[in-house]
Amino acid sequence: MTAKTFSKSDRSAHPDFFAAEAAGLAWLRAGGGATVDVLDVGPTHIDLARLDSGSPTQAEARAFGAGLATVHSSGARGFGCPPDGFDGQLFIGARPMSSVVHPSWGSFYVEERVLPFLRVALEVGNVTPSQAADIERACERVRAGCAEDGESPSRIHGDLWTGNVIWTDSAAVMIDPAAHGGHRETDLAMLELFGCPLLTDIVDGYQSVFRLREGWETRIPLHQLHPLAVHAAGHGPSYGAALHRAAVAVERLY
Repeated sequence: MTAKTFSKSDRSAHPDFFAAEAAGLAWLRAGGGATVDVLDVGPTHIDLARLDSGSPTQAEARAFGAGLATVHSSGARGFGCPPDGFDGQLFIGARPMSSVVHPSWGSFYVEERVLPFLRVALEVGNVTPSQAADIERACERVRAGCAEDGESPSRIHGDLWTGNVIWTDSAAVMIDPAAHGGHRETDLAMLELFGCPLLTDIVDGYQSVFRLREGWETRIPLHQLHPLAVHAAGHGPSYGAALHRAAVAVERLY
């Protein structure tokens, strides 16, 4: 093992945990994305090429946005599908995530990406019953089709918060995916949620390749329901409150 290797290991990990990460990185790269190199992977470890951090530049940000649009447009087999060639358990962070495929984005998003984590958040007390009722009401509207736009499934990173974008001296590189077939706006909404640097330039680069549907900024709370539900499940009631605010915004939007 060289000094240029970054290794993660966990002898108690689920047998698919590191394999899911490797499969997601390969799938995103096959779609044209800049991802960290996987050097080796096994049931209890993954070895990655070590990335040397640099300072983000406008040129890198625009190139990253353009590459992300290309990845999204490379498509997926269905809403909720796992990376091609992988049929094991998916994860977001350390939490299991389903790979059940749905014919519509709204039903997939609500049933597989929001409600499972909302139930955990409610159980541990990070969401109150009153908040949960409002969140579930917003979810029902989405499940009923209010947000359907006719877009085909996109190949998304699925956990694209700012910490999973490493800025090197030459490019922005994606790490730690929860890759699946979803909606392109979900990745952009997660970049916004946790304050990715040069986001305006990233979006400009994105739209140089793919023009986002009008009003995409107003739909950011909709696409933040998933990451906020995940965080509410394990990171305290402040995320439960943020999830509730996003759900209220969705109700106002639709």
